Amino acid sequence: MKARKIVDEMDSYVPGRSQDEIAEEFGLNKDEIIKLGSNENPWGPSPKAMEAIRNEIKSINRYPESQLKELVHEMALYSGVEDNQVIIGGDGADEIIDVLAKTFIDEGDEFIVPLPSYMYYEYLLQQYGAHPVYAKWDLDKNELDVDSIFDCITEKTKMIFLCSPNNPTGTLIPTEVLRKIASKNSEILIVVDEAYFEYSGTTNKDLINEFDNIFIIRTMSKVLGLAGMRIGYGLACAEIIEYMHRIKPVFSLTRLSFVAALNTFRDKDYIKDSIEKGIESRQYLYDELSKIDSLNVFPSKSNFMLIGIKDTGFTAAELARELMKRGIIVRDCTSFKGLDEYWIRISICTLDEDEKFIKIMKEVLN
Repeated sequence: MKARKIVDEMDSYVPGRSQDEIAEEFGLNKDEIIKLGSNENPWGPSPKAMEAIRNEIKSINRYPESQLKELVHEMALYSGVEDNQVIIGGDGADEIIDVLAKTFIDEGDEFIVPLPSYMYYEYLLQQYGAHPVYAKWDLDKNELDVDSIFDCITEKTKMIFLCSPNNPTGTLIPTEVLRKIASKNSEILIVVDEAYFEYSGTTNKDLINEFDNIFIIRTMSKVLGLAGMRIGYGLACAEIIEYMHRIKPVFSLTRLSFVAALNTFRDKDYIKDSIEKGIESRQYLYDELSKIDSLNVFPSKSNFMLIGIKDTGFTAAELARELMKRGIIVRDCTSFKGLDEYWIRISICTLDEDEKFIKIMKEVLN
């Protein structure tokens, strides 16, 4: 049976590799593998979230709540916005992007993505007949090339995706730059991905009160430690949120995800601790890796950092494989448009794991 033309032409999205895959391929003990490839919280979820899940298990024979008002309110409090400016997605931020596409994209529309950046935007929107147009990040300056955004805008432009901190460069986009882009054309939706905002200490959430064409994406998969529960949320003006609720699946959040999310937001000490540990790990990794002359380590405002490895004599695929043999998973960035085969990305781990990684990295490079 023939698939739709766009599906037939699409490439599959390439995620980071799992501990199970690496353990099987290289005959390693899964529990000893250090995972620096998927930007997760290595310290685990909130104890209050785990307790809530245990208490809720007896109710999984029942449908979840559809309105999620209690969780919406907690997210609004956490974000400093109104309840009617919040929408929740049940497949992480991916569902939020998908609902945005279903709500606002018509076949033949264009959307702008500066490269390199998170490629799942492209993967999702192309399914609805939209066409990507590529702006760029200036890797030499480690900043967004704003003029390249404006050069890409046409009468068909419907959305601009701006990740801040950007994945994989770790770069922040100044609020004034976002304000300038949003002011260019009020009919273009500016989608600001703040998946990692807690690690940067910076948010652009106040812009949703200034502009009706700004949408902010967030996730509970990073600082909040719930990557396996798949919970994302979005912030925007009430009109955009109302339109999206017409399209959004009614029961997209499970009962267990609901109570896990609710109790994580209420665990302020856990959130504070996760942020502090993440920043400490990031700084340690940056300081130690920067001492290795053959590496080009990008400073980061996220829980990961981009590393140029061209001077090591390895390609990203070769270096990633050598590290995997030794139980270390990093992200080979060859699949990121806008990067060549000489870039890897690593994410934070516990300090013990960081130290082990640094030791093994030096052994491989030497």
